[in-house]
Amino acid sequence: MNKNISLTIILLAICHLAATAQTVVARDTIVDAGRTGYRVPATATFQLENKGSRHLSIKNVLTDCGCTRVDYPRKSIAAGESFTISLTYDARMLGHYTKQAAVYTNGSKKPVMLRMKGVVLREWQDFSKTYPYKFGQLLTDINNIEFDDVNKGDRPQLLINIFNNSEGTMTPNLLHLPSYLQAEVTPKELPGGSGGTITLTLNTEQVHDFGLTQTNVYMAQQLGEKVSNETEIPVSVVLLPSIDEKQSSTGEAPDLYLSTDSITLGYVNGKLQKNGTITVANAGKSMLDISSLQLFTRGMTVTLGKRQLKPGEKAKLKITIDRDKLLAAKSKPRVLMITNDPKRSKVVISVGVK
Repeated sequence: MNKNISLTIILLAICHLAATAQTVVARDTIVDAGRTGYRVPATATFQLENKGSRHLSIKNVLTDCGCTRVDYPRKSIAAGESFTISLTYDARMLGHYTKQAAVYTNGSKKPVMLRMKGVVLREWQDFSKTYPYKFGQLLTDINNIEFDDVNKGDRPQLLINIFNNSEGTMTPNLLHLPSYLQAEVTPKELPGGSGGTITLTLNTEQVHDFGLTQTNVYMAQQLGEKVSNETEIPVSVVLLPSIDEKQSSTGEAPDLYLSTDSITLGYVNGKLQKNGTITVANAGKSMLDISSLQLFTRGMTVTLGKRQLKPGEKAKLKITIDRDKLLAAKSKPRVLMITNDPKRSKVVISVGVK
């Protein structure tokens, strides 16, 4: 056989194997959309990933009835890229339902089958205002945990109200808790259609650094559930330093001055403004030390010309934002300053984003 022909056959075979190796894998092929009211559409969102080695595209998604609307990526999906497909049922029939969709891609002749289930109730209460945040079918009134202005020795508590919007029983919990946080869930088993609480207790003795300490915890509907970006809850703790009472009483203390404690960036007067500047000055009688300069949210950077200012000295604080990241953030954009000014040991600069 001609060597060129043999090589062509081998290359074609390799290409065929590479093409058939493209696969789409769903994290969960069945999603419980929970309870909804008559003619109140219910949506189930599926997390998928291109596990193949090449780009792929979704050719079509076929649902089992016209009562279900589908939303899926129209663009090419890179190897290893994650994406979502949403099914929305119009809820025009009472009772339990199951709806299916077949996802066809250019990587396989066999479709990926997705199934959503739930129940449509005649008497139904909309909890979206009381519990505006969704972690699957576990609804909460908080998606951002903050312990602000705490001192060493304090043990403050924060209450998270939760609601099971599904038919089954949940064992909700917070995963990946740091050593300084404890969580108590009441009740430990949460029946469908009922509410409960998660009580968080902060042990400040386990927080080692003054200023801002941040981490992430993850809301779980069941024990042993895998964590994901969708279940992430940011945690912020602001531990205040001790005040130098002697320096304050003698009038020899530093005195922090800011030209403003809030700034608005983004689309200002129709133009994209990514940077802003604030003047920082020492109006006191001794050295001003800015020991900590931290951000509550990803999507910002700050630079300060000097961290130590003599009496009468000034510096420029420059704030730069990534608008898209800040608009998607769960925490409010802010800059935290910890200083040795006894009257303003903690200063928060608010960053508005348009």
